Amino acid sequence: MAEDPLVAARKRAERAVESMADGPLKIAAFQTILARLLTDSDPGERIPRTSGKVPARKGERTGTLTGRILAIGAEGFFKEQRSLSEVREALGSRGWHYPATTLSGTMQSLVRQRHLRRERVTVGGKQVWKYSNP
Repeated sequence: MAEDPLVAARKRAERAVESMADGPLKIAAFQTILARLLTDSDPGERIPRTSGKVPARKGERTGTLTGRILAIGAEGFFKEQRSLSEVREALGSRGWHYPATTLSGTMQSLVRQRHLRRERVTVGGKQVWKYSNP
């Protein structure tokens, strides 16, 4: 049975620093060597990502609600006007579940920062805010 590439890389890094004295320098060297081994491995031997996270684009923090809203906006979600419930549903379909009360403040912030714009429209005799690209 073939050894897991992650385990093999860890063992190689451990062997590389085994003659060093224990301490912060040894830890830093181990981390650097392991990172290099993991990034320089053959494409066929790439270590699969285990976090399940998609890397964020430059300037985006998808771990925050604001970053997640901007991420769906980058996919073209706000080309059409969208209600708060549509935004909530789009986030939920990606596994990011938020109550409407949490979303409303963040959406207002994005409008103030000029990332989005909003307009009050009448839908079925009811006035709602619709959000879109500026």
